[in-house]
Amino acid sequence: MLNYTIDPAVLDPMVPAGTELDFFQETTFISVVGFQFRNTRVRGVAIPYHRHFEEVNLRFYVRRRGPEGWRRGVVFIRELVPRLAIALVARTVYNEPYAAVPMNHRWSPSPAPGQRHSAAYGWKWRQTWNEMTVDVRGEPQPMVPGSEAEFIAEHYWGYTAQRDGSTLEYQVEHPPWRVWPAEAATLTGDLKACYGEPLARYLGAAPASAFLAEGSAVQVYGGVRM
Repeated sequence: MLNYTIDPAVLDPMVPAGTELDFFQETTFISVVGFQFRNTRVRGVAIPYHRHFEEVNLRFYVRRRGPEGWRRGVVFIRELVPRLAIALVARTVYNEPYAAVPMNHRWSPSPAPGQRHSAAYGWKWRQTWNEMTVDVRGEPQPMVPGSEAEFIAEHYWGYTAQRDGSTLEYQVEHPPWRVWPAEAATLTGDLKACYGEPLARYLGAAPASAFLAEGSAVQVYGGVRM
């Protein structure tokens, strides 16, 4: 997870109806997140050749007042996967901003305790390969309550603007993740072509923070129109 500060005015036009931007200590963030789907099932059914794949997404953070208090969620600006069927279903059914592109990943754990190890995700947009990387050291640690890492990772709702102007709200469940703070992080490629202006200007700077999360089982519930 590579996290960048951004002027909230850039994101205001993308905020779904019924939600508002979420801030961490008066700062607005966007994040480039790479992860692997493993043993994926849709309504309990495993789809052949669509169980294991990468995703890289660009997202920002919103909140909405629910009966139990604030629901803190994410909004995706772009989601990249290597399978065309996944992208088509997500765009058609949920209006999620998916695109199918060539992708790869690597995880290079260090054989020696305390040494650096690294993770990377790559994707080809048009004619250019883009890549995000992090280098970490040691063992993952629980997130500190109230920390920036907790703010980034602990959003358990998703919000998607629909074509008719309504908003789809869906819930995500997973246990809190342990994380490695990154000692180094990079995002390279043709970011302007992939994400457009002015987002590329912010993504071209050094990330404000970066970390690697170990992941877990995740459940995504069906959406409800607001």
